[in-house]
Amino acid sequence: MNSEEYIKNCVKLCSPTFNMVDKDILHAVLGLGTEAGEIQDTVKKSLFYGADLDQTNLMEEAGDLMWYLAILLNKLGLSFEEVMEKNIEKLKFRYPEKFTHENALNRDLRGERERLDD
Repeated sequence: MNSEEYIKNCVKLCSPTFNMVDKDILHAVLGLGTEAGEIQDTVKKSLFYGADLDQTNLMEEAGDLMWYLAILLNKLGLSFEEVMEKNIEKLKFRYPEKFTHENALNRDLRGERERLDD
């Protein structure tokens, strides 16, 4: 197979629903990934290159994450409060007493999903 055939096969096998994704949701999701990468880079520079941990930059990037998350939540008709409450319900189900490695590795995904769907 040459590169031209490969590309034709990729296009043929590409999901036909791609164009159906809401552009605001796509913008939010791609932005979240970008900003998370910028946070990772700041921490990487501190851990591996000996740079001071730039807390101002981390605050800025966290704010950018929140901005993209606000776009996503708005498009989904959700509030930060709703998501925060559901997240805590899920985590309390996962860790009834407190965090344990055992519970982190052996999750009841169906039970967690039920908490989110309520």
